Amino acid sequence: MPPATALALPTPRAFVSNLDLDCFKTNPYQPPATQLTLRHLNPVLGNLPTEQVTLGVREQLCVPVAKNNVLPPPEVLNFIRYVDLSCYRITGITVNQPLVIHHLNPVLQDLGRKQITLNQPQQLCVPVAKNGVIPPAEVLSLVRHIDLKCYGFTPNPPMNRVLNLRQLNPVLGNIPPVNVQVLYARQLCVPVFKAGDNPPAAVINIVRWLDLEKYDVTGPAMSPITLNLRHLNPVLGHLPGETATLTGRSQLAAPVAKNGNIPPG
Repeated sequence: MPPATALALPTPRAFVSNLDLDCFKTNPYQPPATQLTLRHLNPVLGNLPTEQVTLGVREQLCVPVAKNNVLPPPEVLNFIRYVDLSCYRITGITVNQPLVIHHLNPVLQDLGRKQITLNQPQQLCVPVAKNGVIPPAEVLSLVRHIDLKCYGFTPNPPMNRVLNLRQLNPVLGNIPPVNVQVLYARQLCVPVFKAGDNPPAAVINIVRWLDLEKYDVTGPAMSPITLNLRHLNPVLGHLPGETATLTGRSQLAAPVAKNGNIPPG
């Protein structure tokens, strides 16, 4: 029996719809040669083939934020605040997959549905810990299995909306809230399963719904911030630690649903 204080997993809808990530450019870093076999988790993309990719240069670190001071519910915030994803360049098959997407987060639900066509994979974003701060066990059991394969698509008209972003992870709590201008969407990041990983069924039922649309943003200049990163996913646990210097904001990742398939809960 888990202790009475153990955190219960959030529902897929509560977790996904409240997850927004502030993506910072980092200094380039090439990890040791690593090949991964990726399979799509979301049923909408179940027709796409399993694919082998090679981890390329790290380009971004994406960290959790709240938009316009709308915070996730406390029981969801306990998990979201530890979602840190390090994004590496990959290449792969051009899929030409049409999709209709719409926003799930309350702050952006007034935006309408739009059609996109996924083309070629550009990044793989995988979970890391910053500065040795490891999530609590129940949180780690979820966030360590979040792997997102980011496909490019032809940008739509820009959102052209100003949003206030507030850091949620305590390691970056010294970064003050900031206003950013949200511009063009360029990627859709969708959940994948890495061969060799073994997530529990309850965790798969959450991460399989995690689709994030990444928008370019502009904001004020910032002083560089240097962090130490360690991989959390078991398949990448053998890789050495990394030093990442955040040099400026580049994108905002916001949760969406594909083809009207809403996460349960």
